[in-house]
Amino acid sequence: MHVEFRVLGAVEAVSEGTTLDLGHARQRSVLAVLLVAANRPVTADQLLHRVWGEQQPQRGRDALYGYLSRLRGLLPDDVAIVKRPAGYVLTVDENRIDLHRFRRLAAQARAARQNALALFDEALALWRGDAFTGTDSEWLADVRTALDAERRAVQLDRIDAALNAGTDVLDELTALADAEPLDERVAAQLLTALYRAGRQAEALQRYENLREQLAERLGADPGPALRGLHQRILSGDPELDTPGPNLVPRQLPAAPVWFTGRSPELDRITTTAGANNTVVISAIAGAGGIGKTWLALEWAHRHVDEFPDGQLFVDLQGFSPTEEPVPPTVAIRGFLGALGVAASKIPADLAAQSALFRSTIAAKRLLLVLDNAADPDQVVPLLPGTSSSVVVVTSRRHLTRLTTRHGAGHLRLGVLTDDEARRLLVSWLGEERVAAEPAAVAELLACCGGFPLALGIVAGRAHSDPEVTLAELATDLRAGIGALDDEDPATSLPAVLSWSLRGLSATETAMFGLLGVAPGPDISHAAAASLAGLSGAETSAVLRTLEQVSLVERDAAGRYRMHDLVRLHARDHVEDAAPALRRVIDFYLHTAHSGHAVLDPHATPIAMDEPAPGAQPLELTENRTTLAWFEAEDPCLLAAQQEAFDRGWYRTAWQLAAALSTYQYVQGHLEDTRSLWQTALAATEHLDDPNATVVARRNIANALIRLHRAEEAIGHLEAALDLARSSGDRHQEAVTLSSLTSGHAALGQHELALECAKQSLVVYREMANPGREAMALNAVGWCAAQVGDHDGAREHCEAALALFRRHHNDLGEAATLDSLGYVADHSDRHAEAVGHYREALEIRRKLGHAYQVADTLDHIGHAYAALGESTQAREAWAEALDLYRAQGRDADVTRVRLALKS
Repeated sequence: MHVEFRVLGAVEAVSEGTTLDLGHARQRSVLAVLLVAANRPVTADQLLHRVWGEQQPQRGRDALYGYLSRLRGLLPDDVAIVKRPAGYVLTVDENRIDLHRFRRLAAQARAARQNALALFDEALALWRGDAFTGTDSEWLADVRTALDAERRAVQLDRIDAALNAGTDVLDELTALADAEPLDERVAAQLLTALYRAGRQAEALQRYENLREQLAERLGADPGPALRGLHQRILSGDPELDTPGPNLVPRQLPAAPVWFTGRSPELDRITTTAGANNTVVISAIAGAGGIGKTWLALEWAHRHVDEFPDGQLFVDLQGFSPTEEPVPPTVAIRGFLGALGVAASKIPADLAAQSALFRSTIAAKRLLLVLDNAADPDQVVPLLPGTSSSVVVVTSRRHLTRLTTRHGAGHLRLGVLTDDEARRLLVSWLGEERVAAEPAAVAELLACCGGFPLALGIVAGRAHSDPEVTLAELATDLRAGIGALDDEDPATSLPAVLSWSLRGLSATETAMFGLLGVAPGPDISHAAAASLAGLSGAETSAVLRTLEQVSLVERDAAGRYRMHDLVRLHARDHVEDAAPALRRVIDFYLHTAHSGHAVLDPHATPIAMDEPAPGAQPLELTENRTTLAWFEAEDPCLLAAQQEAFDRGWYRTAWQLAAALSTYQYVQGHLEDTRSLWQTALAATEHLDDPNATVVARRNIANALIRLHRAEEAIGHLEAALDLARSSGDRHQEAVTLSSLTSGHAALGQHELALECAKQSLVVYREMANPGREAMALNAVGWCAAQVGDHDGAREHCEAALALFRRHHNDLGEAATLDSLGYVADHSDRHAEAVGHYREALEIRRKLGHAYQVADTLDHIGHAYAALGESTQAREAWAEALDLYRAQGRDADVTRVRLALKS
């Protein structure tokens, strides 16, 4: 089935002339967001925000998963919605989406020497009305507004192409000018068309009318480009588009020989340069060595024919190790000289120079490449005053003022993809040499991490010395970033990165170093404040500076990260990391501890010390925000535990495992749970605390049981039970018996499981612990059901449910309702089972316990099927299947797939 997707009008999917049913507005909005970002990841949080905005429903995430599941069922085999670590990706040929086809055709038309008009017409014919009709998303409404501007820019570019081709567009232009009488670009097009039609007097009258309206409404005169056109009409210029008498500068350096990849970035610059009606600027920010200049020059050379009046280039030396930044006066004098302006006519004052420069190029179609800018003050005087020229700026800083005040399009340049990086090596060394050492190439690519300068240094050394093996180069790289040093500072990665540190304060340099040793792949603002021991405001200012010079990158979620090579360089700027690491690990520990209490208020308390001075842990209080915090910080929490263990902070390593246990359990992160507690068990070898060892072994076993390794789990649990009994800890004895219940049940040893559950119930009743007694009652009920004693099972589970509700234990209540659903379903009371499962599902959704939600959906599917309600059963199983896939539960995925096929 071949499907075409349309968003330039109503959101539609069309197959062989038939429009598919995409569901209601929200579901179509989900698809529209994915189509806009085709082949790029969109996180679940981004999808929720873009579809619902600030009015997200209570179960928005569940609704989203349902929409994604139903959309998957509509898509053909060669289109998929894939869950990846970075988010959900719609994998599709972008030519099948009218929005992306429109942009591609518009870019081709602007670059075409011939046939431009036909390409513009083909692009504009894709529009069927207002974009995203039938959706009610505020985010899509904003995208619609931006697309309207793109569409108008293409319409005006089409008119330019028609004028150049000699096509009559006078009626169209007259209507446009009447509708928008103050648009100077439309006015210029109309004046040109009138002049070419022999209606010079009418053209002059139109200009006069516009001049009067501008003066009356805005108190302004026409811009220099329109004034220049007016003078040419007055003088009867027979060829209005003929270049003037000034020189045509060709200042671009040679195109980069080894340039590879970057197709999305090149397309982005093309789109930005074509869609802006004023000054178009692509401010390409990125760390030193990331390939900004190469990208700018590659794009410039590919589009050189679009700028018949010349190309200007200047290296502003904003981050040179030896030179001061080039003053704007020097850059402008160079540009004016290249344009044929005599030195004697160039004023000394910067403002006057800038005005002369703008006047000189007002009617020209020029490309300006401003490389390596230090700040906006270097760039602003060099900007044209009209939209006829394009400016590309590169800088390690983000140059925000260019975006906010001058309408610049901003492109943040990242690393090369794995495929692009390999192709770069091949372009230097040849396919044969690269293919000869696949293992060494894989290691080189991993060490360089897509960093173009690092790859260039490695490839350059291999290229200059054919005798050296790639394995030898990989061995050198293992030693660290020093292997990428070079006598020439311009080709030394440590030297290039060090230039970005120029001008940083001592506090900013210290933060840069500490970020290099912080545990985890990224860091939040709050964690960074604890890491550095700074206030929130001080941290914001320091991180903003580091982001501006591209030493750190902030993602859409507001988290900060470094490229691995930048991180290695940062570590050279830290003298003693221990105090900072103690602060940030205590931040993670104490915040996780407060979150643990939110997710399970009835959990056994964890004994904690005071956090280190300067640590600023958060106090988590609400279930949804707590789950969101754990999800965002999960990799950092795992890394913090390992760092604590490696530094000999063994009590902290154990406490982190305990504080993370509930989150890992309810989310079904089983391998992470096992690994956390394995490290915690190793830590207990250094602690005189039998209780800590029992808890570690039991939690390892609980994870192993759910990983279908129950036999291995039994060994841990028997050792834990012996230790609990020998130390006289009745509570730990009972909890461990509960885990043994699960282990024996997983092995099908239901009589043994029932016996363990009854033993734990006896101990809890002796201890007068009603919360734990309720858990044991539920376990006895579940095990009784497994051996066919459904009446006894129901009696125990109902007693457990009453206790859980009396003590307001939502976790236990949901688990017991699930058990009662199972008992009813296996007693042929399927409608009653559905009722119990629905109650359990409501609680588990409210708590955000995705692992248990999946199981209950699976169970309720079977109850619906037994009632003959196949539609409800399939819906439940389809949602369970999505969750099982996301949780990596392959055996459950296979089982539910079979149920859906039956």
